[in-house]
Amino acid sequence: MNIPVELRYTKEHEWIRVEGEVAYVGITDYAQSELGEIVFLDINTQGDTLAQEEVFGSVEAVKTVSDLNMPVSGEVLEVNESINDQPELVNNDPYGEGWMIKIQVSNPAELDTLLDAAGYQALIG
Repeated sequence: MNIPVELRYTKEHEWIRVEGEVAYVGITDYAQSELGEIVFLDINTQGDTLAQEEVFGSVEAVKTVSDLNMPVSGEVLEVNESINDQPELVNNDPYGEGWMIKIQVSNPAELDTLLDAAGYQALIG
């Protein structure tokens, strides 16, 4: 299982990568493997300001539909348009081309409430 050390993780299997004033969010390699083949993403929150753990969209796989939760509070600046046409990017490259949203973090202190790579590894076993 790929768990990059530079990212932070939620217990619901989202990751966040902070780059200056903005951050990228997606689901983990573990999450995409548990979901199976991802066929559709429903993310209609661009421009919305959401609280930590609030739902920003959903991911539909062959097996199930799962909510996507904000790892930290912030404004959704951009939705990755590539995943609308190619949802398999989330399966093939969850930490790269398969990112889901770009956000403006409104409370950086919330990052300290997230798991580091070792903590996430312990969570998933």
